[in-house]
Amino acid sequence: MAESFLYKLNSGKPIKFLDFIKNFSKLIVPDSYYRGRLQSKIEQAAKRPDYAYIMNRVNYYIRINAPWKIAPQDTIKRERSVFHYTGSLGGYHRKMFHTAYYFDQHDVTRWFPKELRWNFCPGDVYFTPNVPTVVKSRLLTDDNQNSVILKLDKLRHFMFVHDLKKFSEKENLTIFRGKIRQSRVREKFLQLFFNHPMFDCGVVGKNEGCPDEWMKPKKTIREHLDYKFIMALEGNDVASNLKWVMSSNSIAVMTRPTCETWFMEGTLIPDYHYIEVKEDFSDLPQKLEYYIEHPEKAEAIIEHAHEYIDQFRDKEREELISLLVMDRYFKTSGQK
Repeated sequence: MAESFLYKLNSGKPIKFLDFIKNFSKLIVPDSYYRGRLQSKIEQAAKRPDYAYIMNRVNYYIRINAPWKIAPQDTIKRERSVFHYTGSLGGYHRKMFHTAYYFDQHDVTRWFPKELRWNFCPGDVYFTPNVPTVVKSRLLTDDNQNSVILKLDKLRHFMFVHDLKKFSEKENLTIFRGKIRQSRVREKFLQLFFNHPMFDCGVVGKNEGCPDEWMKPKKTIREHLDYKFIMALEGNDVASNLKWVMSSNSIAVMTRPTCETWFMEGTLIPDYHYIEVKEDFSDLPQKLEYYIEHPEKAEAIIEHAHEYIDQFRDKEREELISLLVMDRYFKTSGQK
């Protein structure tokens, strides 16, 4: 217990308890304050010099333009680990699902009338809903229009680091620490490279059926940054460490993404923003050796990754994009 507490203090990740205190304190401000400012907020967006960029992002997250109707009946369903909610904004309560998702959606929905209705599916979503639904993650397929992305689970997914160690000062090794989470990709990777001299691999948390030797102690983010390469492998949906890895002076190594979030993983360019390897990992050692031998190529990827990260740092713009996504959602459903 003491070791777990010390790890949380030193992990480099935000402390959930402090974030929850901040979010609970924001509930003191009545929602009516935000609803009264919504129209002027949206009108301000059109006057910004980056309005075209903002609308490109809005169009990326919500691909619904034709009118549709939301079901009039309220429904709450749980299918395994997936939660489905259809009802009013005001009817969605904190205890229905994880608290983090409640606060993240409330940051946006408090700007809109409580009687507006939506379909909401928080959590790791690795399927396309049958009706237009607000989600954290969606499949990278051509028929994913019903998945409307909102910035959810922000504390876990949208954290960046300030890495003071240069790429040239890091070890010529690759690190992986994570849970298997029934991930075919992660399990395949560990089978191939657990004892490989170029890798420091380990499974953390509870043993979910893997060989006992795969279980390793957790490493802090600072300890990860001693390595030139960090594996960013999809679990239930996206690789949650990808954002902070791309903000560091190490390089994310992964197979091509199959899911995406607010981070727009589908727009990442292989071997430009990250090192892409084949699904069977047959080219992984050779690719790592190439970038070790050509550090200028590696440092170019790091620079491009930092440029990509920078577009998410403007908090005011991120809020505007979220509001415009939800505004279109309610308008296309005939409610505004």
